[in-house]
Amino acid sequence: IFFFSLSINHGFGQDAKSADEIKWVTFEDALSLSNKQPKKIFMDIYTGWCGWCKKMDASTFKDPKVVSYMNQHFYAVKLDAETKDTITYKSKDYTFVPAYKSNEVAAYLLNGQMSYPTAVYLDEKSDPITAVPGFLTADQLLPILKYFGEDIYKTKKWEEYQSEGTK
Repeated sequence: IFFFSLSINHGFGQDAKSADEIKWVTFEDALSLSNKQPKKIFMDIYTGWCGWCKKMDASTFKDPKVVSYMNQHFYAVKLDAETKDTITYKSKDYTFVPAYKSNEVAAYLLNGQMSYPTAVYLDEKSDPITAVPGFLTADQLLPILKYFGEDIYKTKKWEEYQSEGTK
């Protein structure tokens, strides 16, 4: 009976926890999901050795406002820039290139500017909108998420949007 009650409590804990976390999916799954139900894609491009990436995971991506907004407006992807996996994007296979110490898809999405963490925003057709490099706090990230998530970028320059107050 003791074991059974632990299992039940563990299950409830997981359900409650998952509502408070970003629903990360693979890049391939995000592309597939977006084909069926179009939504923008947010990609956190990171590496295993990046301290700022870990700090962002531990703080920014745990913020309830970021979690809620991200889950509502984006398919969220964590992509290890150094993955050895072959990734198919736009009918092309991207592989790890030892000379660059990264996967070609990361180099493509980051326009060769290999800094981590970098957030890449893709539109509903999975075409790149832009890449935003660097560690961001939740308060710094939220206005950017809204700028792309609500298509403000289509009608206003970032500086104009920012100067209007973006809370």
